[in-house]
Amino acid sequence: MDKMISTANGDVIITNNDATILNKMDDIQPAAKMLVELSKSQDAAARERTTTVVVIVGALLKHCLILLSHGIHPIVISDALHKASIKVVDLSDHESLIKSASTSLNSKVVSQYSTLLAPLAVDFVLSVVDPAKPHIVELRDIRIVKKLGGTVDDTELVNGLVFDKKRIPQLMLD
Repeated sequence: MDKMISTANGDVIITNNDATILNKMDDIQPAAKMLVELSKSQDAAARERTTTVVVIVGALLKHCLILLSHGIHPIVISDALHKASIKVVDLSDHESLIKSASTSLNSKVVSQYSTLLAPLAVDFVLSVVDPAKPHIVELRDIRIVKKLGGTVDDTELVNGLVFDKKRIPQLMLD
């Protein structure tokens, strides 16, 4: 969805990129600045899901306020959040990974293909992740090659190299 914002000097920006909107924000409250920085970090790492980061952090902050209002000490809340942040995703739980990928795809244009694309996305990531460092996924190791004339149903995982060249006719080989 496109959004229109007006800057302090009167410029109007129309964008559907939430990271662009957050980059244009200045003179904001410190916690909001933290959200902007988180969003920038997410955008730099994956070029995607900046809104999700802001929504999740906003929900966490809302629940932290509820805990504070019940008299729970901020250090206890902080420790609990830290413990949750270091919890490792179980890479062997293929079904949970597919559910997570499917949920993520449901907000995209390709949502009707989530049953096809979610397992493929999980397989793509699992094919490049180092099991010793499951929290680090080098997205540059995954390449998406778009081909004219195909459909989403033609999507497949190719392990190895893909050469985008035409085949040499047998007559030229002889």
